[in-house]
Amino acid sequence: MEYVIIAIILLVAELVYFRIADRFNIIDKPNERSSHTKITLRGGGVIFLIGAWIWAAFFGIHYIWFMTGLTLIGLVSFADDVHSTPNALRLVVQFTAMMLMFINLHLYESTTWWLLLPALIVSVGIINAYNFMDGINGITGCYSLAVVAPLAYLNHELHFVEDSLLTVTAISAVVFLVFNFRKRAKCFAGDVGSVSIAFILLFCTGRLIMATGNPVYLLLLGVYGADTVLTIIHRIKLGENLGEAHRKHAYQLMSNELKMRHTLVSVIYMSMQLAISFGLTAISDTTGQWIYFCVITITLALGYLAFMKKFYYLHEQYLLAKKS
Repeated sequence: MEYVIIAIILLVAELVYFRIADRFNIIDKPNERSSHTKITLRGGGVIFLIGAWIWAAFFGIHYIWFMTGLTLIGLVSFADDVHSTPNALRLVVQFTAMMLMFINLHLYESTTWWLLLPALIVSVGIINAYNFMDGINGITGCYSLAVVAPLAYLNHELHFVEDSLLTVTAISAVVFLVFNFRKRAKCFAGDVGSVSIAFILLFCTGRLIMATGNPVYLLLLGVYGADTVLTIIHRIKLGENLGEAHRKHAYQLMSNELKMRHTLVSVIYMSMQLAISFGLTAISDTTGQWIYFCVITITLALGYLAFMKKFYYLHEQYLLAKKS
């Protein structure tokens, strides 16, 4: 019954936010990076931040520093949705929020102090990668459910995080998808949505890694990771400014150049991640998990390269047409 009440509260909160966004003109206008063509309400993903607050209200604040970091990073991201903020400010806040999260991950203990710097860099990179991947209807919500599902499955045995946090996060994603998983989305997640849900999922994944001592569980974010890292490498090879808008992610080529439905592309990414993650959970020994990690990483990289080799010329044609 608690979860039913939470779902209703979140649904009402989202509808109230739509009125606020419409009143204050918090909208997303199509640009060069966009895969949409209509002006749409931005920041609907604030429901992930609100969901975390409601979780704390119902079940108690189990992770005070995580919640503090989430609130900080979420509010600054929302401010950026309303009015653009300096990149330097966002990065400072992201690093600060991550350092607060690390308290509840116990990374400041003497035995793991050497992990701080690489963990900080990787974590902030993951947060921004999750944000970069939020470009078509349904992808953030669907992919987030694909990450929550194996985390919840593993949590029943390992108990590395509160079950209620994973459940409320899943409910938040479903409520958001009601308005975003459409041909014509009612709202987009905005930075507040993609950054907040990334922070939550990264915290839960971090708790799993710390409980098992096995970083192989980063594979729970493997599909996004492969697309982001390889796209960055591709853009560097092309000599592009990484700070400029682009449409070179694999999912963008699928939705823009190949004209696939946004919702279909989102389901494909979700399905791929679910298959990879539950394949990992089926392996019990550490050696086998690392072999699986390497095989999947190589497969994702080769798949990305094969896809780009076959279809990237369509994007080049788009760029030429745009210039002419």
